[in-house]
Parts: sequence; C-alpha cells; structure tokens
Amino acid sequence: MPFGKTFTPTPEAMAAACLKPLHPLAEEGIRLFNEGKYFVAHEEFELAWHAESNPDRRLYQGMLQAGIAYMHARNGYAKGVFSMYERCQVWLWPWPDHCRTVDVGQMKADLQALVDEVTRLGADRLDELDQSLFTKIKRV
Repeated sequence: MPFGKTFTPTPEAMAAACLKPLHPLAEEGIRLFNEGKYFVAHEEFELAWHAESNPDRRLYQGMLQAGIAYMHARNGYAKGVFSMYERCQVWLWPWPDHCRTVDVGQMKADLQALVDEVTRLGADRLDELDQSLFTKIKRV
C-alpha cells in the first residue's frame, strides 16, 4: 500500500492545475534539483507546496519527494530511496506526463530507473550507482 492517503483529484481539477504557471519557488526548486542540491531543492518545493492549494500543491509535494529519493541514493540509503519512491507514487504518479512545463512522465520514468537499479544492486552496493541515473527535471 502506498504511503499516505490516495491522491484522487478530478480530471478537471488536474487539467486546470496543469495549465497554471509554476510557482516561483518551484522554479527555484527545479534549478536546485538540477544542480544536484536535493535537500535545498526540497526546501523550495516545500515552500511552494505550502503556498498553493489542492490539488496544485500535490505536484510540488511529489517533486520534493523525488529529490529526497535521489539524495538518499547518493548517500547510499536504499531504504530511503524505496520510501520516497512510495510517496512519489502517491503524489507524483497521478499527474499527466506534461504539467506546468514539467516533463512529469520523464521524471516518473527516471525515478523508476533509479529504483530498478537500487533494487538490482542491493543496499550494500549503492556506491556503484551509475551517475547518469541522477537526472534533471526536464521542461516541455
């Protein structure tokens, strides 16, 4: 069972949310995420999350969880990667592939690739993670 409550906004609410611009704090979060500064990016996404209303805020919540998954992978903490991935499935997976100029579909695929490789390597070999798995948030 995924972490937290199931995220089930109406399709209309999601479509309307995706047409809006990114919050400026989320823009900063993406910049930091793309520089590999996952914890600081998390802080910016959290501020954006608190500044928005539902369902809009859930996109930012998913993005911040993704950043923490990457941070845990870089720090060799497999359990943290899996925990954040579960949260991403709740908060990020419901969104369409393109939302607020973010390539959400690619972000989900990148996270899946990371989790697959962490699973393959096992907790004791995360220092062998291919650095190309630490991707950037792409824009559309």
